[in-house]
Amino acid sequence: MAVEAKDGPRADTGVRTRRTDLWWWQPLMTFVALTAFVAYGLFITFVDRNYFWEPYLSPFFSPCLTDSCPASVQWQSWPVGAVSPALIVLVFPLGFRATCYYYRKAYYRSFWLSPPACAVAEPHRRYTGETRFPLILQNVHRYFFYFGVLFAAILTYDVVIAFRDHQGHWGHAGLGTLLLLINAVLIWGYTLGCHSCRHLTAGRINHFSRHPVRYRWWTFVSVLNARHAQWAWASLVWIALSDVYIRLIAGGLISDVRFF
Repeated sequence: MAVEAKDGPRADTGVRTRRTDLWWWQPLMTFVALTAFVAYGLFITFVDRNYFWEPYLSPFFSPCLTDSCPASVQWQSWPVGAVSPALIVLVFPLGFRATCYYYRKAYYRSFWLSPPACAVAEPHRRYTGETRFPLILQNVHRYFFYFGVLFAAILTYDVVIAFRDHQGHWGHAGLGTLLLLINAVLIWGYTLGCHSCRHLTAGRINHFSRHPVRYRWWTFVSVLNARHAQWAWASLVWIALSDVYIRLIAGGLISDVRFF
């Protein structure tokens, strides 16, 4: 079977691609990294302990919904029974990330091979895009964005609480405080750089000169949006690092490094 090209018919060689570079490396690394994060998240969710050490609360379990946390960080003591509070908390940030435009590209290529890389044939015979169930649900991303902003604000509150010592006295900071602070900054950078946020700031505007404030916000969001992939990965990795540090302290394996 011949394939029409600009320079005439081209023979079908039957190979997936003519690329000679390591095109498979990026989707492979993405597959490994996302699988590792999901596996770690499921593990700590069902372990369900060592996620709080005064004054640090793991981002995976924030906001705290059980009475195992002191009143300073406890939002609501819900009768969740045997269900880990992380399963309730993570629904919203996970929904925000899972429907994110960048993450769609990442797991479409690495898990579904649709396609695995540019100029590489995919194994699927049909392409329906995101017009059918369940992928049509990706359109709820714009609504999950509002939950993303809410959770970014909650993690910022956790940073404020972290400026205390183990006895609850204010005006102190440790390595955990710094980790949670960087985590909040990365989460805000990822959230505000979202494509939905960019549309929200200047969507349906025909003349920027008539909306100078919204134009400034759009410019700021566009700068973040240009590095959306980097913000996405940095914030994802930092969430895990922050959780590991807090978990090691709560488990008595290491001591918190105090700055002042």
